[in-house]
Amino acid sequence: MQRSMERIRVSHAGALPRPGDLQRLFDQGPGGQEAFTAALPDAVGEVVDRQVSAGVDVVNDGEISKRGLFIGYIRDRMAGFEPRRFAPGAWTPPNEGVQGRDRRDFPGFFAAGLGGFQFGAAVTPPPTAGGEQPEPGGRTEYFCTGPLAYTGRDRAQADITRLQAAVAGRDGVEAFLPAITPGTVEHWLNNEFYPDTETFLFAVADVLHEEYKTITDAGLILQVDDPDLPDGWQMFPAMTVADYRKYAAVRIEALNHALRGLPEEQIRLHICWGSHHGPHRDDLPLRDLIDLVLTVPAGCYSFEAANPRHEHEYAVWEEVPLPDGKLIMPGVVGHSSDIIEHPDLVAQRLVRFANLVGRENVIAGTDCGLGGRVGHPEIVWAKLTDLAAGAAIASAQLWPGAT
Repeated sequence: MQRSMERIRVSHAGALPRPGDLQRLFDQGPGGQEAFTAALPDAVGEVVDRQVSAGVDVVNDGEISKRGLFIGYIRDRMAGFEPRRFAPGAWTPPNEGVQGRDRRDFPGFFAAGLGGFQFGAAVTPPPTAGGEQPEPGGRTEYFCTGPLAYTGRDRAQADITRLQAAVAGRDGVEAFLPAITPGTVEHWLNNEFYPDTETFLFAVADVLHEEYKTITDAGLILQVDDPDLPDGWQMFPAMTVADYRKYAAVRIEALNHALRGLPEEQIRLHICWGSHHGPHRDDLPLRDLIDLVLTVPAGCYSFEAANPRHEHEYAVWEEVPLPDGKLIMPGVVGHSSDIIEHPDLVAQRLVRFANLVGRENVIAGTDCGLGGRVGHPEIVWAKLTDLAAGAAIASAQLWPGAT
């Protein structure tokens, strides 16, 4: 990752809107797969063009090729599991879900159907990751029934090739690809094969290591997405903070196993408290997890810092030193509202972090992927444009007199 000594560089956390024609093909499900795949190179080029035009320095493909979203896309790249369909009420989840504690405390809110992804219907497309069209009602669950194996090299390489072609010849523009983490896979893949949870997690890590290595070997930045590191706290309402730290430490150990041997300077870790809309009053404080997060061998750490539940946590960096040589990418633009942050507010947030960890150690980012999480693509691109404008204001304040 490039470290700028003269301005704040700009990136984001991942998901972006699919161009209209591509989204229509995506919505057709398996029947439109061939046309969808054929349209991807031009669509990735368009998504990269829009990022660069908005002022983004570190771009990706918007995750527009992936079915199953950032959580479940790996189902298309892994063997050793099977889907099972359950009638309504026939499946008892092994945890309370990423809104578990909030559901306990605000039952009326959730009973009214107000929680979850309120905006962007494209975030939950009709077809599943495996291509099957679900029947109305009920739910599909996934079960590990044999040795897990990575089968996704061709798909990962296709993502890489399209993104590299789209950024070719753009001076100063870096490219990243996101990939999921073992602890997040664990939250939708039920183990029926491995003898215990830790063995299962490390088997998932071995699978993901292959995807990670494919990305870094190509010279791209690897963003490992671990939203379920903080928001897993919501899943187990009976756990104490001490209990959860032990739980999280095992998942970080599995992630570190997946990252073994890979260059830290090409790795960015993204954590958040889930991108769902809701109270978030019961989120785990960053202070209770930050020391564990910093044990992940990444060159940059991305985290929520714009939404009103977590903005105050910039103060954590008053007490926790950023390790030498590391970068942070605080979210200074959020996904929890369609209100577009003013560039002056973005600048204030960035300067606050820069004064704590050093101006050369800050990248401007978003709380989470914006695609499908705000009301309309127009809002996404406006947020990114004002993110870059705010970074420019902050840069002028932090490097006075720079040209």
